[in-house]
Amino acid sequence: MDKTPKGWNWFEPPAPNAVRNEDLLRAFERCFNGDDGALVMNHLRSLTLDRALGADAPAPALRHLEGQRQLVVYIANLADRERREMQA
Repeated sequence: MDKTPKGWNWFEPPAPNAVRNEDLLRAFERCFNGDDGALVMNHLRSLTLDRALGADAPAPALRHLEGQRQLVVYIANLADRERREMQA
């Protein structure tokens, strides 16, 4: 049973194993691995994960940055999942 309060389900991140489409996983792996993919992922990480807002940052800015961080982590996880599964 879903214990998330009604109306807030959108806030929950997708389950780690929610994406099962092998073609999609391979596409993420092809896009974000290699020299160009590493350059793009490093840029995305520097804009989001490696960035801190000050104590005076307004709540909307914090929420926006957190959404960006979640998206970058999601992309990185999909790109790395195929490689991790191939190594296992």
